[in-house]
Amino acid sequence: MDTPPDKRTAFMAAYQGCHASFARYCSALAHGRMDAEDLMQDVLLSAFHHFERIEKPEELLHYLLRAARNRSISVWRVQRRTADVEERQLNRLQARGVSADTLVDVQLLYRALDKLPLDQREALLLFEVTGLPMAEIAVVQNCSEGAVKTRVSRARTALRELLSERPAVAGAARTRALLTLITLLP
Repeated sequence: MDTPPDKRTAFMAAYQGCHASFARYCSALAHGRMDAEDLMQDVLLSAFHHFERIEKPEELLHYLLRAARNRSISVWRVQRRTADVEERQLNRLQARGVSADTLVDVQLLYRALDKLPLDQREALLLFEVTGLPMAEIAVVQNCSEGAVKTRVSRARTALRELLSERPAVAGAARTRALLTLITLLP
């Protein structure tokens, strides 16, 4: 069954502006649990098939972020963390020239992120990794902007405490790990 060119064109026009943010979010969300590219493809395929039902195509990013979160939760319930997926993601970072020390820092950062409540982790990733403004995160998370600010603040505080307990990621190493996470994700 062929897709009408106008649907493809409309979808691609709506998606073009949100690709980078969506890719970074999926990469951060999927780390160690699933392949980020698989998550992106699943969500994009579903979004494309349901594109006519999206009331505001200009808010496609919000739809994609919610769909990625929901899809990842479904997968996480069925699939445990596997060494194979984690190894592939580490290999991708190594292929980009990341040092062994930074890889360890990034792994420790992800482990600390995993300990955060889902709403705090998601708000922090959307703000720090994806670069969305608080107002847009509030729409994605279906809450007030004040609630998003609280979630991000609490997530930062919790991460600071979790990472300060580990001397290997204290100070400059913690900053390096977070910057690596932000800059190296697709």
